[in-house]
Formats: sequence, C-alpha cells, structure tokens
Amino acid sequence: MPVKPNILLIMSDEHDPAVAGCYGDKLIRTPHLDELSAGGITFDAAYCNSPLCVPSRLSFTAGQYVSRCAAWNNECRLPRPDYPSLPRLLTSAGYDSLLCGKQHYHFAHRYGFTELFPSAGNFCHMNGRGTRRAPDDFTADFDNWRERSRQFHVGNQSPVLNHDQQVTEEACRFLLHRRQHDKPFFLFAGYVAPHFPLIAPQPYAQRYLGRTPPPNIPAGFLDTLPTNYKHLRAGFGLAEAQGDIVQTGRDLYWALTDWLDNQIGILLSVLRRSAVADNTIVIYTSDHGENKGDHGLWWKNCMYEHAARVPLIVHDPRRWATSQRRPGVCSLLDLTQTIADLAGAPTPQNWNGHSLVPCLDDANAPWKNLAVSEYYGHNIASGYSMIRHGPWKYVYHNRMDDHHPPERELYFLPTDPGEFHNLTPATGSAPGGSPSFSGRSQIAASSTSADESSPAQAIASLHALLINELGADPDENEQRCRSDLSRGYAD
Repeated sequence: MPVKPNILLIMSDEHDPAVAGCYGDKLIRTPHLDELSAGGITFDAAYCNSPLCVPSRLSFTAGQYVSRCAAWNNECRLPRPDYPSLPRLLTSAGYDSLLCGKQHYHFAHRYGFTELFPSAGNFCHMNGRGTRRAPDDFTADFDNWRERSRQFHVGNQSPVLNHDQQVTEEACRFLLHRRQHDKPFFLFAGYVAPHFPLIAPQPYAQRYLGRTPPPNIPAGFLDTLPTNYKHLRAGFGLAEAQGDIVQTGRDLYWALTDWLDNQIGILLSVLRRSAVADNTIVIYTSDHGENKGDHGLWWKNCMYEHAARVPLIVHDPRRWATSQRRPGVCSLLDLTQTIADLAGAPTPQNWNGHSLVPCLDDANAPWKNLAVSEYYGHNIASGYSMIRHGPWKYVYHNRMDDHHPPERELYFLPTDPGEFHNLTPATGSAPGGSPSFSGRSQIAASSTSADESSPAQAIASLHALLINELGADPDENEQRCRSDLSRGYAD
C-alpha cells in the first residue's frame, strides 16, 4: 500500500498575489515564495470563495460555498460543531489534522482540528448577527479609517508580528519532532500577515518607504462604483484615505509581505531538515487579497482582483515537474477537494469544488475554468456574488429592497485587467432563468461558457451559470442571510 503524503498548508491572511515576485511584482522581495513557485506549480487565477476572513475560512473548512454553509459574515460559525469538515475527513482517512495559528474560529469550535497552541485568532465569540446599511444612507464612519490608519507605522511589535512568529516556532517544533513512520499529517499553518495593522520592522520597511506605486484610480471612476462599493467607502471612512498616509500604508503592506515571506522561509528551511521532508506536499495560499487603495478601496470586501484573487502554489517536485504555471480559473473550494484527494479521503456529494489533481498531473487535462465568490458581510446594502469563467468576470449585487433593483458588473479581463470598464448598465433586473441544481457542476473543457458576441448574452449566460453553481438564486440567498443575521445564535 503506498505511503500517504504529509500535507503542509500555509495560509496567510489578506495577501494580494500581485504583491509577490512569482506573480510579477518587480519591487517586492519574496525569495522563499518565489523558490516554492519555481519548484512547484503556480495557479494564476485562483480565487477565494468570500473576500472576508471568517466566511472564507469556514467555507474552506466545510467544503461548501458560504451561502450553502451559512457562513455569512465575521460573526458566523458553521451550522453545528460536528459539521462535516476537511480536518474530520482527513482524520477518518488516517491523518493527524493539526491547526497551528489563525483560522478565526469560534472559541469553542475546532471542527476536527487538534490545536498546537492557543492562538488568539481562534478565540472569537461569534454571535451570528449582522446588519445592512440603508441603500440611500451614505453616512461616513471616518473614525474607522482614522483608527486603522493610525496603525500604519514602523515597529517590531504588533499582534500580527507576535502571533506569526509563534506560528513559525510551533510549526517548526512540530516538524522537527515528527518521524518518518508516524501517521501522515495535515498541518495547517495559519499566518495573519500581511493583514492590518500595517506595522513592519525597520529592516523591511526601509526597502519600500516611498517606493511603491500609487493606486490607479482614473478621474471620475469613483462615481461609477456600484452602490455597495460606495457603501464600503462610506462605512470605512475612505474619503479621508488621501495623501501621504495612503503611500505609507501601501509601503508597509509591501514590507509586511516581505516579512511574511521570511517567516515562511524559516518554516520551509526547517521542513527541509526534518525527517518528513521527502514525503511532504507544501501548499501556499491566502484566505483573500487586499485592495490597498486600488479602486478607492482598502481591506478586502469586494470582488476586484486585488481582493478576490489569491496566490496558490503546490509544491512536490517528486510527483510534479517544477516551474509550471496553470492559467485555469479555480477557487479555494477546489483546493479543499484537492487536499482530500491527495489524502485519499472521499468527500460528501453536497460539497462544492473539484479536485485539482488531474490538472496538477497534466497541464492539458480538461478543467471547468470557473470560480464563485460571495460577500454577505458588513458595510453593504445587499450581498453580492461573483463568477469568473474563462476570460469573463460577472458580479451580481442582490436586490437591496423594493425600490432599488439589482446592480451588475461585467468585465472582460484580457482587455480590461484593471476592471475599470463595466460592460453592463448600472441597474436592471436579473437576467435569465433559474436552472435546476443537480449537485456538483460538471468539469468542462471549454475556456468559457458565455456567448462573447455581446455583453448582454454574456450576462445572461454567466448569471444562469452562477445560479446553477450556487444551487439557489442569489436574491433568495440574500433573504435567507438577512433572516439568519437578524436572529443570531441562541447562545
């Protein structure tokens, strides 16, 4: 019987893949991620399933879209403590499932993980509640921006730095004590960097201060933002995000990413010296990206590439040829399926996503070329869903109330990589019908399912595909979300 591989999953928090050498950034220093990429397979179009910490991580844990497992916002848990999860599946397949660092879980729930140390990132109290902004109320919360931007500075101490150094220490200790004949392990190393507060040590900060490019915001662009994104700007007080503080925040984001890369380098160096190096697959990704001022937005919360796209590198040179790229569209739910597949753990039929193993084994293997992401979190008037399929990206903003129709975005990324030219009108009724849901979508070899002859035909095709993939109309999910968040949890 073949020996099952160990799996080391490194997940950072809020890492825009565009800020990495292996993804084309010429300024950033990420030598360890670049080396991992050069020795492995790098995915160029991977997406989170929600651009917000808790929903993204719960979705990954549960193997389902956030609307399927009710992971609506940062106050949510999975429907029950024993909900089917990736760590539970791997444990049943003979693995030790170990959590080292942040997963942003409710304090009483670990969903099958054995925790290596009591991370502060897993001791939140999720009450299951949330609210919506009134569609026409754009009252700005300037204190939000002022409080966060006060934490843009050089320094050696922060909750992020302190937490992540402990992740490195504990994960390294585990690897050095693991032996070849021990049970296979699934080790989740959960880093917080480069998540705010944007505090970076001087040796890293000095490499970037005054050197990062400014956000690209064309004249008049902010007036064209969808209503929900205008609410994000108001809720985070971003009208005050101007001048030198924007430059400082961006510089420190690059610096903190550089610092994170060094921590990952320490961990990978220890893995190479360990007794389990020859049978360990290393995977690097992030739970979502970071806007860092682009499109007039900060943090995550939206469906632009900066926030919704994530890095994804899979490294096992014994199995796969090195220095490969995969352009096909995929998501973190595909990664969940991939990890289960590598471990020989069958997944439930109601899980979303597909294993990437065929694509890892063969660059020409048929692939669905599809990803879906949803946002039902804070500072918005309604939730919204994104589908990326082939060259198209379509975002549907749910109906806010009876007086505000849904809004849509459509981008053709090969000619508009900056996503500045929305090919749809600002508002309109949902196009297309609601095809019946038949479980997991089938993998298709085509690069796009949308008729490219006109934006209207692309919208209709992509909207129908979005409904089919989610298994429900997004407007129905919106109503279910509002009901859940108004009720909260009984405890």
